[in-house]
Amino acid sequence: MQDNEPRRPGELAFNIALFLVSLFLLYSAYSISGFEALSAPGAVPMATTAVMVITAGLTLRQTLRKPALTAEKLSRDIIPMPVIVTIAAVVLYALLLSPLGFLPTSVLFLFGLIWYLSARGPVFSIVVSLVTVAMIYLIFRLIFTVLMPPGIVPEGEMIAWLRGLFSAGN
Repeated sequence: MQDNEPRRPGELAFNIALFLVSLFLLYSAYSISGFEALSAPGAVPMATTAVMVITAGLTLRQTLRKPALTAEKLSRDIIPMPVIVTIAAVVLYALLLSPLGFLPTSVLFLFGLIWYLSARGPVFSIVVSLVTVAMIYLIFRLIFTVLMPPGIVPEGEMIAWLRGLFSAGN
């Protein structure tokens, strides 16, 4: 089915990247065990990635046939600044989580995004960030005992102090 919709900004680059990544994954799947038998360890990954290459190739061919004329702008209509800032914040969060730990990284992440996206003041943003992270920490770390990256905050001492508060009367 050929439609006369114009090609949107970024659509061609995305489809080329998708096709190239699919080819790389097919190569990686082939390197597992080659194509020695249908029951070989790499057979299912190769079949899956072969389907990815075929569908990505068909999509790329269809995208190349579309006219590139459009009034849309990539930065305005496809990926506006709040989306770019959020993606950058998530990447930064992932990079800082291990060295800084869960508590400071999460407070910084939430503070920055709440301040940027809500257009409220820094006091509002820090209060909401601190309360949110404290609730998440209490629920997941203390109640469900989920381990979180400790980082620079002396988490063990904090937990011992909290437990001491509640067990002092016993």
